Amino acid sequence: EVQLVESGGGLVQPGGSLRLSCVASGITRDDYAIGWFRTAPGKEREAVGCIRRRDGFTYYADVAQGRFTISTDNVKSTVYLHLNSLKREDTAVYSCTAPLIMCGDVGMAASPNYWGQGTQVTVSS
Repeated sequence: EVQLVESGGGLVQPGGSLRLSCVASGITRDDYAIGWFRTAPGKEREAVGCIRRRDGFTYYADVAQGRFTISTDNVKSTVYLHLNSLKREDTAVYSCTAPLIMCGDVGMAASPNYWGQGTQVTVSS
């Protein structure tokens, strides 16, 4: 059974940074991609970015460009989302999902099946 567990969320001041973690287990293939999404209060879920385990390729949605980065520790089956220069509008529940249907130059697409429980990020002074 696929399980995804996020951690690392919390309260941070505007301009601050956080590192979120997503530990994946139960995925039997190595060439999969993991994605990050977020859901802000009153808004629909939106893509943040994704990474392919096979070659380390990363894709970032517009909300992440220049401020967020994704990295992976394949030994630990952990994917990290580094949040920098945080703004109040980044306040959301951040969730990871795997395996993705797609993570490539044109974007990312998630399967409806496997999601973590999410971790809350609150940006406030």
